[in-house]
Amino acid sequence: MDDDEAMHRALALAASVRALTSPNPWVGSVVLTADGERFEGATAAPGGPHAEASALAKAGTSAAGATLYTTLEPCSHRGRTPPCADAIVAAGIARVVVGIRDPDPQVAGAGLARLRGAGLVVDVGLLGDRVSGQLAPYLKHRRTGRPWVVLKMAASLDGRTAAPDGTSRWITGEEARADGHRIRAESDAVVVGAGTVRADDPSLTVRHGVTGGAEPMRVVLGRAPDDARVHPCLELDGDLGDVLDSLGAKGVLQVLVEGGARVAAAFHRAGLVDRYLLYLAPALFGGDDGRGIFAGAGATTMDEVWRGHIVSVERLGGDVRLELEGPT
Repeated sequence: MDDDEAMHRALALAASVRALTSPNPWVGSVVLTADGERFEGATAAPGGPHAEASALAKAGTSAAGATLYTTLEPCSHRGRTPPCADAIVAAGIARVVVGIRDPDPQVAGAGLARLRGAGLVVDVGLLGDRVSGQLAPYLKHRRTGRPWVVLKMAASLDGRTAAPDGTSRWITGEEARADGHRIRAESDAVVVGAGTVRADDPSLTVRHGVTGGAEPMRVVLGRAPDDARVHPCLELDGDLGDVLDSLGAKGVLQVLVEGGARVAAAFHRAGLVDRYLLYLAPALFGGDDGRGIFAGAGATTMDEVWRGHIVSVERLGGDVRLELEGPT
């Protein structure tokens, strides 16, 4: 196993715990000995061992002289667990390969300095773009204090989310709905407008066979009826930027905005969406009287049209999932 293979494996380990670790980052680590033995670890739920500590515990005395790969800079401070940088040094690791530097002010290069100061060889940047993409919610939160915002929408091919009479279930198939619940499980908070709560009475819980991790915080913009299934929920009003600041202060790393059309439009027009997640069904309403993805006035000329870039396209059963980000 070479460096690239080992870091790809660390990325896969991190992905396997994506819904379990927040507000800590989801990290993967591999210890590779000179004779090819491999020991793996991933970040546990809060309070449990970090990825590096887990891999080192499995390696035991075999870690002496080995190379440790980790997607994120090892921590150098004591939180719920001891510093991983100290554990790496104590284990006798000879070389450490790190995907990216940790922007958290409590780390921010101190972990790398601790390792180098102890005489270890430290390489930083291997598959850094991949790691940065995987950890985007965590990185944004640590750099700005705000959560990563995912706007999820499901629509027909002609851009309609509901019929003129308001009926909308189900536009997409089972596979797409299950994928949406996976994203919900990976999110720390789910945001909907009070109008959606009154119209649809959603529970906003994780279902469709998706397991692992805590249920996301349920956030309603406005006031939910007392008997709504969304309770207990956090009810917020005011500027959306202030809403995100408030959620970020609570340790929310990723927010999933699920509707309705006015809330979706408000986040979009304010430039607050980091990732657009659009599920398209092979269905056509065939007219202009169905409800659209966004409510309200849109671009008046082609020069005003929002243009982003497609991150990924995937077929889910009979539907297609598009992931988009804004212009860079």
